[in-house]
Amino acid sequence: METISCKVKGMNCSSCALTISKYLEKKGMENVVLSFATEELSFTNPNTAETKEILGGIEHLGYEVILPGQEQKTIPFYHTLQFKFYACLVFTLPLLLHMWVNWHWLHNPYVQLALTTPVYLIGMWHFGLSAFRSLKNGVANMDVLITLGATAAFGYSLTGTWLHLGENYLFYETAAAIITLVFLGNLLEEKSVQQTTTAIGELAKMQVTMAKKLDSHDGGHEHVHEIDNRHLKVGDRVLVNTGDKIPMDGTIYWGQAAINESMITGESKPVSKQEKDKVIGGTILEEGSIKIFITATGKDTVLSYIIELVKQAQGNKPPMQRLADKISAIFVPTVLGISLLTFIGWFFFAGAELSTSIMHSVAVLVIACPCAMGLATPAAVMVGLGRAARNGILIKGGQTLEEFKNIKQVVFDKTGTLTTGKLTIGDYCFENMTEESFKSIVFSLEKYSSHPIAKSLTATWKGVPTVDLLQVREQKGVGMLASDKAGNQWQLGSYKMAASATADDTHEIYLLKNGALAGWINFKDELRPEAKQVIASLEQSGIETILLSGDMQRKCEAIAAELGIQKVYAEHSPAQKLARVEELMHTAPTAMVGDGINDAPALSKATIGISLSDATQVAMQSANVVLLKNDLGNLPLAMGLGKHTYLTIKQNLFWAFSYNVVAIPVAALGFLSPILGAAVMAVSDIVLAVNSVRLRYKNVNN
Repeated sequence: METISCKVKGMNCSSCALTISKYLEKKGMENVVLSFATEELSFTNPNTAETKEILGGIEHLGYEVILPGQEQKTIPFYHTLQFKFYACLVFTLPLLLHMWVNWHWLHNPYVQLALTTPVYLIGMWHFGLSAFRSLKNGVANMDVLITLGATAAFGYSLTGTWLHLGENYLFYETAAAIITLVFLGNLLEEKSVQQTTTAIGELAKMQVTMAKKLDSHDGGHEHVHEIDNRHLKVGDRVLVNTGDKIPMDGTIYWGQAAINESMITGESKPVSKQEKDKVIGGTILEEGSIKIFITATGKDTVLSYIIELVKQAQGNKPPMQRLADKISAIFVPTVLGISLLTFIGWFFFAGAELSTSIMHSVAVLVIACPCAMGLATPAAVMVGLGRAARNGILIKGGQTLEEFKNIKQVVFDKTGTLTTGKLTIGDYCFENMTEESFKSIVFSLEKYSSHPIAKSLTATWKGVPTVDLLQVREQKGVGMLASDKAGNQWQLGSYKMAASATADDTHEIYLLKNGALAGWINFKDELRPEAKQVIASLEQSGIETILLSGDMQRKCEAIAAELGIQKVYAEHSPAQKLARVEELMHTAPTAMVGDGINDAPALSKATIGISLSDATQVAMQSANVVLLKNDLGNLPLAMGLGKHTYLTIKQNLFWAFSYNVVAIPVAALGFLSPILGAAVMAVSDIVLAVNSVRLRYKNVNN
């Protein structure tokens, strides 16, 4: 049994994914997982067929298979949606112009035929082939409707031109407009999808760095030379200095350092590391110098594990079928059946002439043209996303718009999401000294340290009087030690240093005077000023708010109490965050708001992932929504716009389908000519545009 993983270029919608899935299932493949957002496919071949033959079959369906290690072929410009849309637009505009301008040459049927033929051929090259593949695999997608409508209008017009039946039989502009407008919709959709496909690529980029590898030479001297970290092996020794990225997972065997692990753990403070401590590849060494043994490389590292979590979250999320595609599965055969019944009724029962019966039958297909359906979604999306962008909100893709209406709970990360991610001094306490004396001694000790916490403290208390200290030294991973002219011994550092003086380990920095506790200091993340109002707004709307963080329990509970959040999950790893979001999604549709790499798997898995613009690129790319102004206050507006844009799409689709439901029977009964049907179709497009434009001005906060 062989498991195959590859990329499938051209698989950019749920319909494509369904076509490939059905093909693989017919061939006996198992465990088929597709993600059209990332164009990734994996399946298990139970040795019933040659893998090469199976992959060749996918390419025969019109897609490009790229195996790991293979280079992607460059797509010619004439194969892109941009080229197809603009090429069709050039020929379609004159056709539409003839409806309002009385230029004789534009009314010439042969001129209209010449203008329409290139558009029709491009449309059939794109939509026709897709429709054929979907029908071949038992799925009638929107491209079937597009192909039928354009072909019916083009064929009807071609017949009228050939038989010289007059302008009442010319609907070339209808055929061209169908194809061009749907190309526009697909182009907009493609651009939205492209923005959701780079999360894994961004994670992979963070894995690549240069490493200072240590090699021993005669005499025990170590020689340092730089290599690509991808060439490291387990057991190699590496030097990491201040500002360097940890090249791979490892264990410290020499030195001490403060390492920023917020991208993995969500902890805002740098973590002190010393000999025998483990370090994680991709994290940043902020202060110090260490030597490490490499313990894991490639797919065995923590960051690679997170990449795999993101892939699984994206792959396991079922592709959301567009509403129009769902209905079209029934709509297409129904329209064909009605068209056939129309011909039979008029020719065999009403005694009409063959030409009349054919024209009534074809009129049904012309009126059932999916032009409005092709415009319904992009019209609303363009206006809705335009308003969102003006307010600093990027909403990626139509799936997000559909899901906003269902959200019942919103999960927030803490560091960098509800807080600014910048450390500030919290509460502090001092004994047997004045506050000024306490600040002076703390400042005088910390000014000799390059630790990030020391820098934050000295920046805040800059200007306080200093104390002359003697024999100042830093004990890595523990704290500062010094004496003053009076002979007092001062110590300032973590609980490791203060354990003999107090049993209270809940503070972050302790000051000791001659071995006795003289005071302590706590640090906190500063709350975003808009956070409390956002939480209150969501709660008032009936949406439950939840705090999910990798930070310490007491910190998370303090933040939650201040903001009015009732449910708190703290000290969660990326895998635990993902599992927790999955658990919550079983109870109700869930949105996740985060900002770090440690949030990426959960953001991908959540019903809707929401990120801030100062988040890591990975978090932004994993999210469905990005608040571009780095303003959490835009979250309620984003949710409101999502709901109302989806509502507008539903209204548009309702009108588009209602038009067909009413017009098709009228046409079948012979009361509606194709030209009148085309006119009503044009009106339907105007209705959709006007309804969509309302999104620019309507109140979306209810």
